[in-house]
Amino acid sequence: VQLQASGGGLVQAGGSLRLSCAASGRTFSSYGMGWFRQAPGKEREFVSAISKAGTSTYYTESVKGRFTISRDNAKSTVYLQMNSLKPEDTAVYYCAAGTRNPYSPRNYDYWGQGTLVTVSS
Repeated sequence: VQLQASGGGLVQAGGSLRLSCAASGRTFSSYGMGWFRQAPGKEREFVSAISKAGTSTYYTESVKGRFTISRDNAKSTVYLQMNSLKPEDTAVYYCAAGTRNPYSPRNYDYWGQGTLVTVSS
């Protein structure tokens, strides 16, 4: 599976962005999908994940109520709608595909190249 993330950019605090991650290959629906982020000088951290069929979603506490993950298996794409953005959301965001526990980056087999989100105060 090859993943291509897009949708990052510069936004003011309180604004919104929607990230997309398009997958190539015929087995997109076989994978749970996750979003991670990495700020400068920090470790990569879990943001959100969605199950293969989209019936289960997971969020880190700091983004609950602000971010929404979704997927369209017909389009082989996963989305991350980010609202009420804060400066601390600034990071490179990565999408990933995996089949195991969604919270650890070690459990993901494929990664996109990352898209930069910058939130100004």
